Amino acid sequence: MGCRDMRKVKWGKRRRRQEGVERRMKKLQRLVPGGAGMNPDRLFLKTAEHILKLRIQLNVLQALSKVFNA
Repeated sequence: MGCRDMRKVKWGKRRRRQEGVERRMKKLQRLVPGGAGMNPDRLFLKTAEHILKLRIQLNVLQALSKVFNA
């Protein structure tokens, strides 16, 4: 394999990796409320906030379940 062939391999891997990242970002944007079209930095902050809210909701529901099932 010559140098030109190696460059194609490296760019091909980089492109596939970039496409994978973009695909995951789009999935995350769909999961997080208001995440569509958000830049990655803001999306990650919004994701962390969303996870925190979901955990709080879970804790509240578990506590209510204990109260009403006791």
